[in-house]
Amino acid sequence: MRSLARDLLPGSDCAGAACEEPVKDRGQFWGRTGGGRAGQSRDGRGLRAVTRPLGRAFGTMEYLKGPAASSPGCVLCCECGVPIPPNPANMCVACLRTQVDISEGIPKQVSINFCKQCERYLQPPGTWIQCALESRELLTLCLKKIKASLSKVRLIEAGFVWTEPHSKRLKVKLTIQKEVLNGAILQQVFVVEYVVQPQMCDACHRVEAKDFWKAVVQVRQKTLHKKTFYYLEQLILKHRAHQNTLRIKEIHDGLDFYYAQKQHAQKMVDFLQCTVPCRSKSSQRLISHDIHSNTYNYKSTFSVEIVPICKDNVVCLSPKLAQSLGNMSQICVCIRVTSAIHLIDPNTLQIAEIDGNTYWRYPFSSLCHPKQLEEFIVMECSLVHNQKAVAGAGMRSNKHMLAEVWVQKTSEMNTDNQYFCRTHLGHLLNPGDLVLGFDLANCNLNDEYANKMSTHRVPDVVLIKKSYDRVKRQRRRNWKLKELDRDKETMDTDDERQYQDFLEDLEEDETIRKNVNIYKASTAPVESDTDDEGAPQISLAEMLEDLHISEDATGGEGASMMS
Repeated sequence: MRSLARDLLPGSDCAGAACEEPVKDRGQFWGRTGGGRAGQSRDGRGLRAVTRPLGRAFGTMEYLKGPAASSPGCVLCCECGVPIPPNPANMCVACLRTQVDISEGIPKQVSINFCKQCERYLQPPGTWIQCALESRELLTLCLKKIKASLSKVRLIEAGFVWTEPHSKRLKVKLTIQKEVLNGAILQQVFVVEYVVQPQMCDACHRVEAKDFWKAVVQVRQKTLHKKTFYYLEQLILKHRAHQNTLRIKEIHDGLDFYYAQKQHAQKMVDFLQCTVPCRSKSSQRLISHDIHSNTYNYKSTFSVEIVPICKDNVVCLSPKLAQSLGNMSQICVCIRVTSAIHLIDPNTLQIAEIDGNTYWRYPFSSLCHPKQLEEFIVMECSLVHNQKAVAGAGMRSNKHMLAEVWVQKTSEMNTDNQYFCRTHLGHLLNPGDLVLGFDLANCNLNDEYANKMSTHRVPDVVLIKKSYDRVKRQRRRNWKLKELDRDKETMDTDDERQYQDFLEDLEEDETIRKNVNIYKASTAPVESDTDDEGAPQISLAEMLEDLHISEDATGGEGASMMS
């Protein structure tokens, strides 16, 4: 016993077979202890053996587990048995998709209506909207077609899949999420195909049936000159007041605007009343009547009459109206027609504005028409500096200068007939200049108020504007205007002359020019040493660049949109 106990003491050399392999008995390991600290040993599995003394020679060893390593646990899929991370459904993604389809109930093929005449899509129930291919507006329209089905899922992403433009197919890729079994969230990506079906809208249907308009605005002006219409055309283009028109037709004394809805026609009438002095009246005609649904189909007509006064007209006011305007002279010159009639007294430079309501209460007409303009040459011109103010007089113009001139007709240069008059063009005229005016002394005035005036109060000549060489001005002009797309009659020589007069008015009057979009001409003007340098011009700062889709930034021909 003593020798055996000595062998078990620490530091003893135990190399026998009994020390190499412990003997297991009833859950305990028996054997001799090895080297190291008495009572403890470790095996290759990281388990610790504890030796408890039993008598003097024997002890027991127990295995205790060490700290477990942190590793993600896995569970087996309840369908296929594949190890997967734990999830509320305890199924893999492949098995979960076979069991649950979150896109169920969402149609995979939907039809969408398209009108090829006006290139608009139908937004139920009866709205037609214009959308470009693969645009945000078209994507919104496509999603609204399946809005009821998408209410049960969560839409994550939506986008177009490219298709041939002529295939009549639109494909939208959708990414959706939905909570499925036991709170698991499943995400799915699928494609919805939209079939574009042709359908003619109501507006195009009426056009094809020759019953396309429900309201018409008839704009008329009882005058021989179209300056007011040319100015009105530029205002319509600038403010895009013609965008809802179905057709614009030009007739002899006005324009006709056709609309598919009465509200659009009323909007046009309101625009005209804000831009030019006019008055309007409306009427409607019954087209059809449904006695069962008690519905009526009317066609409305709006008649708009513009005041028959144009720029450069000489007018004779009634005594009552002239007195209400500051005791100004009855013979006045119209220098501008905008939302009101702008008049100037050539004897005193007194100015006044007459709106449409005032004109229709105290109407007056033009004494002479533009064809009666005659050319005069200035023989002598002297400015009037000390103009006495009259009690109760209205405001005077600061842009004009009063002058007393002697003029002679260019057609009567071989005679001694000269005319004396006062004019508001003193800031422009010099001896030897040519000027256009009306000869009232030799004119037959057919006017109610002019015939009642005393002879000495009616001037012999009323000068209108300074004359320049029209050919040189037209050759030097480096700008242009846009025109309305309308059904117009053939432009004769008189219409072309009136249009050139309107262009000259734009060059001379900066106030009118502010309300008009002037575009730079693509061709450079022809410069000449003989050009009249005194003629007014429009600066480049007042011009806009006229860009076209078919042209690039350098002015050349651009590439086509589809190759």
